[in-house]
Amino acid sequence: MTNAANTALEFHQVSKQFTTEQRVIDALQNISLSVTTGTVMALVGPDGAGKTTLLRLAAGLLLPASGDIQVFGFDTEQQAEFIHAQIGYMPQRFGLYEDLSVAENLNLYSDLHNVSQAERQKRFEELMQMTGLSPFTERLAGHLSGGMKQKLGLACTLLSQPRLLLLDEPSVGVDPVSRRELWSIIEHQVKQNDMTVVLSTAYLDEAERCAEVVLFDQGEILAHDSPKNFSDQMRGHCYLVRHTALSNRDLQNHLSGQPGIIDAVIQGENVRVISSNPELPAIDILKDNDATKIKSTPTEPRLEDSFIALLRKRHPVNATPEIHVAVKSGTTENQEEVIRVDGVDRWFGDFQAVKKLHFTVKRGEIFGLLGANGAGKTTTFRMLCGLLPASNGSLSVVGVDLRKAAAKARARIGYMSQKFSLYANLSVIENLKFFSSAYGLKNQHQQKRISWALEQFELETEINSTSGDLPLGFKQRLAMACALMHEPEILFLDEPTSGVDPLARRQFWNRTNQLAASGVTVLVTTHFMEEAEYCDRLVIMVQGDILIAGTPSEIKHQVASPQMPDPTMEDAFIQLVESKQL
Repeated sequence: MTNAANTALEFHQVSKQFTTEQRVIDALQNISLSVTTGTVMALVGPDGAGKTTLLRLAAGLLLPASGDIQVFGFDTEQQAEFIHAQIGYMPQRFGLYEDLSVAENLNLYSDLHNVSQAERQKRFEELMQMTGLSPFTERLAGHLSGGMKQKLGLACTLLSQPRLLLLDEPSVGVDPVSRRELWSIIEHQVKQNDMTVVLSTAYLDEAERCAEVVLFDQGEILAHDSPKNFSDQMRGHCYLVRHTALSNRDLQNHLSGQPGIIDAVIQGENVRVISSNPELPAIDILKDNDATKIKSTPTEPRLEDSFIALLRKRHPVNATPEIHVAVKSGTTENQEEVIRVDGVDRWFGDFQAVKKLHFTVKRGEIFGLLGANGAGKTTTFRMLCGLLPASNGSLSVVGVDLRKAAAKARARIGYMSQKFSLYANLSVIENLKFFSSAYGLKNQHQQKRISWALEQFELETEINSTSGDLPLGFKQRLAMACALMHEPEILFLDEPTSGVDPLARRQFWNRTNQLAASGVTVLVTTHFMEEAEYCDRLVIMVQGDILIAGTPSEIKHQVASPQMPDPTMEDAFIQLVESKQL
């Protein structure tokens, strides 16, 4: 064992198994890991890699099957009560009491952490100022936006001033502005209190802010290094490619899976390509390909490039099965606009969640709704799905007025909500049978669609698995499959990749691009600003109103300046939203 004075957390040959559906899952396999006091370490890896299990073991909530774990020299099995006084643990779904106010939640967690009455007021004031929640102490936790809930959860975790902070995907489902604020809080705690932080994240740009990164896969440590060293491994392998005659989306589809190309993702006006060799391979896009149409330039490597390259060695890329969707068009060819929103308001009592919205969406478009948490995106989605009536204005979907025939419109829509909304206690096949029946599918047609879903979304191996036990990436596939059972014309995706790892996100967008190419209209909300680049057009909402609308290029152009000549979508989002809030 290393010196406990310099070591906050140590795993020594730790293994942990779980038994589910008569299978034994090796969640962690012979893990040895040491975390130096005062550092910030990121745990990254595909869904189900073992990150959450490691954090729960470190918190003493689980015991290892073999090996031992020490926190500041205390053994998690023998000295758990000493450890609990040293750590703060924030799980993915932090247990706020939604019927209590912000102040009441803070007092409750102060009681649980034995924070004295004399210390509380000072800590409350510091944490409320740090999180920006001071004006909202009397508001019920259930009425806070997603970002505010995460900041309150972090404040409750920090009440005891822990020496070791364990965070399980703290920024999942949080907009870029709130995400930046969360990181400001974490970095302040490390600097001011010499706190040690171990966190899991699906955002590789967050992991780049940490001193150390550990890449997990299938319960094993695949690599452990600094972000810079990870990135440097890919130096000379990364390129920005564009084609003068193809859209970025078409170019990405052509490049994905080509020999010698590890990865291809849209980045701004280009496709970012990772080559397996230090030179970009010859790109054969079309039979009559003119090489002068292809432009490529080397670019600086990043942590995500190394993450993808290392995982692809263990999980070679397979072409996503081509999705065949028969779009049941209820409109004529010259009726391009399949969604129309005209002067729509939505009030909840005295609160106006949505304010005089105007926009249209064309057939086969990928249209993005972006905005900070609480901006009104989900409310707009629910109105367009016919699940919530508009207070004023008109909404029409595929020519159907939602005020007059909401049920008729819903039959043409597929909806995938931001929270896994399937039946967690049913198996994969049971969920598919239930949702296909709910959409009116019967007999041979129903069986045909279920077989299609199992094959298209590669769910055959999990057909009898309980849905609630699936890794997040598999849950996402199943949810999308259920939303497409009745071959809808329009697909609504409400933060579909929230908390999903980069590999699963790539696979998801490959499928979504195929759907759009087949004529399905896609509306999507996302907090991953890089994903906004996949949209043909998008709007950014703030406080229920549309702040700006246009193509990704047009929106980024709005914030370009001599100081920031080539802004990212995240740069544009943060600058535009913050300028509105000033």
